[in-house]
Amino acid sequence: RPSRRLLPGRVPRSVLRAHLPVTPLPPWRPGPLLLAGDLEPPGQRVAEVLGSLAGLLSLTWRPLATQPRAPGRPLTGASALGTRKGSVTAATVAEVIKLLQSKYHYKEEAEIICDKVQVKLSKECFHPYNICITDLRTSHWEEAIQETKGGAANRKLAEECYFLWKSTRLQHMTLAEDVKAMLTELQKEVRLLLLTNGDRQTQREKIEACACQSYFDAVVVGGEQREEKPAPSIFYYCCILLGVQPGDCVMVGDTLETDIQGGLNAGLKATVWINKNGIVPLKSSPVPHYIVSSVLELPALLQSIDRKVSMSA
Repeated sequence: RPSRRLLPGRVPRSVLRAHLPVTPLPPWRPGPLLLAGDLEPPGQRVAEVLGSLAGLLSLTWRPLATQPRAPGRPLTGASALGTRKGSVTAATVAEVIKLLQSKYHYKEEAEIICDKVQVKLSKECFHPYNICITDLRTSHWEEAIQETKGGAANRKLAEECYFLWKSTRLQHMTLAEDVKAMLTELQKEVRLLLLTNGDRQTQREKIEACACQSYFDAVVVGGEQREEKPAPSIFYYCCILLGVQPGDCVMVGDTLETDIQGGLNAGLKATVWINKNGIVPLKSSPVPHYIVSSVLELPALLQSIDRKVSMSA
């Protein structure tokens, strides 16, 4: 079993204070250990399930006790909870447009309002100590309605739009069957941890809607911690939860700036970037150790890396 002692220079355990209940881990299973975030299914489906949830998967590999640990290429994991981002957004917006047009007799203004809200969401800056997420997002709708229709602010209508938007989005969030199957198989060999940035209430609601918690040994939400990705401290905390050293973990995620940079900042064994759209990153972007186009490539990738590590041991 990997040591719980952090590597020299790492943040001591006393500094990493948890602010959330964590499901007790099952007995140790030898083999790889996976620390996971948004699991990204194939095709057009992306990790919109947890919204701003930046996914990460970290994997730890433990060699046989009789073998010295061999240097070499790090192991990888993958990321993403799955639903169709486009379909979720479209279905959610369609319901709000229907409400505005049928009940309040808006015409083209309904689509304009929804477009404005989407822009506000994309620029959203949330701090839990300043305002609750419900008030913030209701304000987005209130501002969009007033900007489009003019006149006095209509908080009641804004609340109606927001709660319809929220409930519709949660209803459409599901974990893809192929991803469920993959996680079930991985759980036989590795431990999985879901790590996400974002507001506590919002992310917990999404996790519950997806019914994904049973596929992970632990769940960590950035909004419940002192720092979020890419700060090293939240990665160290995850390592402590799973009883491993940072150098034994592999980070997998779909966002270079938080997932990959965070894994690099924490000195993890390796980082894997889910690049489903074949995006060409900027020269200044963090450089992952591995790149895959789908989380479903993970099992084969892990087997390949495991063979390489065994051969070099």
